[in-house]
Amino acid sequence: MRIAIPIHSFVPGGVERVGLRLAEEWQAAGHDVLIVLGRRRGRGSLSAPSLDYRTRPEPFPTDHWETPWMIWSMLRFLLRERVDVVFCPGNTYTIVCVAMKLLLGRRCPPMLVKISNDLERRDMHLPFRAIYHLWLRIQGYYLDLFVGLADPMRTEIEHRLAVDPARVEIIPDPAITRAELDRFSRPRERRDKPRAGCRFLNMGRLVAQKNQALLLRSFAAGGQPEDSLVIAGEGPERTRLARLIGELGLAARVQLAGHVDDPGAALKQADVLVVSSDYEGVPAVVIEAIAGGLPIVSTDCCTSMGWLTGQGKFGIVVARRDARALGGAIGDARRLTPDRAAMKRFAEQFTLERSSRTYLDALARLACRARRQRIAGLRYRVREWRERGV
Repeated sequence: MRIAIPIHSFVPGGVERVGLRLAEEWQAAGHDVLIVLGRRRGRGSLSAPSLDYRTRPEPFPTDHWETPWMIWSMLRFLLRERVDVVFCPGNTYTIVCVAMKLLLGRRCPPMLVKISNDLERRDMHLPFRAIYHLWLRIQGYYLDLFVGLADPMRTEIEHRLAVDPARVEIIPDPAITRAELDRFSRPRERRDKPRAGCRFLNMGRLVAQKNQALLLRSFAAGGQPEDSLVIAGEGPERTRLARLIGELGLAARVQLAGHVDDPGAALKQADVLVVSSDYEGVPAVVIEAIAGGLPIVSTDCCTSMGWLTGQGKFGIVVARRDARALGGAIGDARRLTPDRAAMKRFAEQFTLERSSRTYLDALARLACRARRQRIAGLRYRVREWRERGV
């Protein structure tokens, strides 16, 4: 198959990282994978896999216009090259895919969409939620096949996108490789000098969605004086968060570590992973923490979070945007002792090697279906021409 994947840039992000990892696996399996890249810039370029990247020269810096630029780049690409199927790596790119369907009509290849984020969006005010849910139904009307990252997402996708169950598949999020699973699940190193403090870790971009401001207030209320918190990530909220750390008197206990290239090493140094997001899909960092046997404290930021945490066996889930509840969970987290072997068994379903093959099967079925429809349409037109004596 020839598979096209739109990617904005090499700026680190979970959706893009998983998309490029899948592309590398599919290329190794003998398929022709083409990355339509908006900008050949970003810190992730240093570790990007060796793939066929198609990039158009930017007429001006497109960082603040990445979606219109991605639409233009994808349109120019699909007008010039034939592909069997388009893989949409996350919700961020659905507007690009819908635009291709509208602009290209029957010439547009079929599109498989990975649902990477929460569809309810309870963080939005009611009028905006209604508009967002209407947008989801538009996606359901135009796009071809939707993949949820965990079984609890199935009902949500069918309902919010108003699609037939046959157009929904569940493929566990390929967040880790088999080698990473084995590395993460190795016995944790003992501290040289025991200490009372608990080491908390939050990993994610510093953006409003992750709500690290809530985390800081909760940590100030629920953490012990000996506890520490590392927030690993970069983003536009950094200045605001640094100011809040000072206001809360946490400068000696909280570190803004910036982007971390090796999440496994950061998880090894932590005692508890904390997720404070307003909304997520299936957070890759939670899967990595489960693989490493790390207890989890999280807001109820997605349909799958209760399932991911083993309904309380692997961690604590509290209401979104509730600083008191999150602070209480942070205080209780030091007593969590989940079954590491059970967590590893649970994490095995999320390996890249397993999910990449399942994705290929879904892409092949979608491409074959589109091919059959084209042949049937051609036969119909030939029969129509014959009846008209053309």
